[in-house]
Parts: sequence; C-alpha cells; structure tokens
Amino acid sequence: MSTDEHTLFITGASSGFGAAIARMFTGQGHRVVAAARRTERLAALEKELAPLLHPVALDVRDRDSVMRAAASLPADFAAVDVLVNNAGLALGLGPAHEADPDEWQRMVDTNCAGLMNCTRALLPGMVDRGRGHVVNIGSVAAHYPYPGGNVYGATKAFVSQFSRNLRADLHGTGVRVTCVEPGLTGGTEFSEVRFSGDTERAAAPYAGTDPLTPEDVAEAVHWAVSLPARVNINTVEMMPVVQSTGPLRVHREG
Repeated sequence: MSTDEHTLFITGASSGFGAAIARMFTGQGHRVVAAARRTERLAALEKELAPLLHPVALDVRDRDSVMRAAASLPADFAAVDVLVNNAGLALGLGPAHEADPDEWQRMVDTNCAGLMNCTRALLPGMVDRGRGHVVNIGSVAAHYPYPGGNVYGATKAFVSQFSRNLRADLHGTGVRVTCVEPGLTGGTEFSEVRFSGDTERAAAPYAGTDPLTPEDVAEAVHWAVSLPARVNINTVEMMPVVQSTGPLRVHREG
C-alpha cells in the first residue's frame, strides 16, 4: 500500500482486532468502512474516528445484506482497496460428542460463510481496478489442534485454505491475499463469547501470561498491507513468547 489514501472494509469492527485495525489505519489518514452487528459500538467508534470512518450495521452471515451493503457505500468509501475479514467467534470448549450443534453451526456460518459472503461482494471491484488486498484473520488453531477446538479449529483451517485458493484464483489480477493467524491474544471479547459471558472462566487462559494484544495483530495487518504492491505475504503466524506448541499426548492404560 502506498502513501496514498486507501479505503478498508473491516468486518467485526466494533471491538477487538477490528477496532484496533480501524484505529491504526484511520490514524494514518485512510478511510475505513467499519462493519459489525452492534450499532451502539459502531456509533461510539464513528464518534471517535469520524470523518474517516463510515459505520455499517451488518451481520456477515446474511449474504443478501452483505451484497446490498457493498453496493450502497457512499462514493468516498465505495472503492474498497483492502477487505479485512475479521468477524468470527469461538463457542464452547467441550469435546465433540458433548458439543452443542447450534454452536457448531453458528461458528461455521460466521467464520466460513460470512467470510465467503464478504469476499464475494467486494472482490470483483478489486479485480476490475487491478489492485486490492484481502486480509483474512485466521488462527494458529488452524494448524495446532487442542481439546475442545473441534469446529472452531476446523473453521480456521478453512480460512487458511480459502486464502491459499484465492491466491491461485487471483493470479495476474494484481490483488493480494494474506492470512494473519494469531495465537493467544488478550484484550478482546473472544474468551467471554466462547464461555457465554462467564468472566471467571474467560479470564483463566490468560492468568499469569503476557499474551498478544489487538494492537499487535493490527500491526501485522498493517505491515502486510503496506509492503510494495509486488510483495504478497501469504501467511503471518504469530504467537506471544509465552505460548508454544507442545508434545503429542499419549494415553496409557492403568
């Protein structure tokens, strides 16, 4: 991305990674379409970042609404250069045989279908203009399984592979694709959502740690997007120093 002004469309922009990315880019003079379901959060973000931020109340699971939103952006925000597919969630941490199928479906609908909906709505414009960047927010859970990660990890594996296949489809178009895959990250509502508002249980994974922050993830997105147009960063995998992969488990009888 050059020093010229650009326009980003960020999903899940009302908090966490999305809000941090919006603040970082508007702080440098770029325009941001902030899309999220919670209108009161969007209103607060608009008040903070206007006039460079345009809020859009949007549920990425609703394909028709996504297509309408992309087609009805104000003229100053219509030529989207960077799509940040950030909207996503994890629900539950139980084993697959005890999981709530409705929670599974909601993760698939948001993390996979929502990402597809937004990509399909905004990608044609980038291809027509011969430039652009799709940034998908994945997770290290795409590659490193853990107990209870079942469908969440599978949805993030989808994000990783979808990103790679987009690169193949977009060969020769000038449109770039990056998948940013964070590990343990604090300062978001991720864990509270996963545990249905149980703040004590939500805080436990972060006790005694120094996790990544939303600003760290925003910095990674900014770096990938800001490199010269000839450079495509396929994947950014990032963890806090306190996190690493562990040994394979072995169950022993007796």
